[in-house]
Amino acid sequence: MSPVEVADVDERVELAGIPLRNAVLTASGTFGYGTEFAPFLDLEKIGGFVAKSLTLEPRFGNPPPRIGETPSGMLNAISIENVGVKAFLEEKLPALPPAVVVIASAFGTAPEQYAELAARVSPHPRIAGIEINASCPHVKAGGIEFGQDPKLLGELVRTVRAATEGPLLVKLSPNVTRIADMAKVCEDEGADGISLINAVQAMEVDVEKRRPILSNVLGGLSGPAIRPIALRMVWQVAQAVRIPLCGIGGITSAEDAVKFLLCGASAVQVGTLNYLDPGAAERIARGIAQYAADHGFARVADLTGVLETG
Repeated sequence: MSPVEVADVDERVELAGIPLRNAVLTASGTFGYGTEFAPFLDLEKIGGFVAKSLTLEPRFGNPPPRIGETPSGMLNAISIENVGVKAFLEEKLPALPPAVVVIASAFGTAPEQYAELAARVSPHPRIAGIEINASCPHVKAGGIEFGQDPKLLGELVRTVRAATEGPLLVKLSPNVTRIADMAKVCEDEGADGISLINAVQAMEVDVEKRRPILSNVLGGLSGPAIRPIALRMVWQVAQAVRIPLCGIGGITSAEDAVKFLLCGASAVQVGTLNYLDPGAAERIARGIAQYAADHGFARVADLTGVLETG
């Protein structure tokens, strides 16, 4: 392919029926409610962001220590600490610039809780869609159980689908044997898209204290260490479903993001990197456009699923 001018590249993509100005969002739990990052990047120059997972009432997370560093990654067990849906709608959303694309993340310990959240959040004009957090790897009740059991997952998606007509994504757990089967359950029950992957369940030990480094013992491993796992799962799911995918896991550069697009993702989410480089998402979006131009792609959307494996 002949190179094209980067200014001529169409960066727009669509994810689960949500139009995005470019393919880069930020991942739930790593970007707060958006305003925290406004000093570091132009929120209107990224595709959008997935807000911190919401519960019906304000929730305090696990006691510290609940975050720690690991080789090429981070281990966390925050446990969905959040302000609750009322404060999110009344205080957090109005503080955002008007053109920012916001996807709400819903969490509960029963399908009915997720459904009530969806019913309350989805009618808001600032909410572009909902991502079901079916896969939090460090909550003792709910969370990972939905992401690991196909029957529970199917019930969850079906219940939330009945509560909202808006775009609905499901964030899947990597802690399963066959990720494609879980994605197919979501598609069959009416999901509009799949986000994958969430953090990998893991633990680390302090040998001097002879204790786990997290008070919760187990946590979610994120960062570059999990990227090859995430790429594998995105590629497998892309072979199994027709609904669009959002790739997540260890993205630190535009090259990393392009890998997810090539494997079948329509968009990506930048997560752990936000802690190290709060302006990274904007930089990665520019880099994807540059890659497309250098390799003769007039549209970023045309990168999706063109990985050659033969």
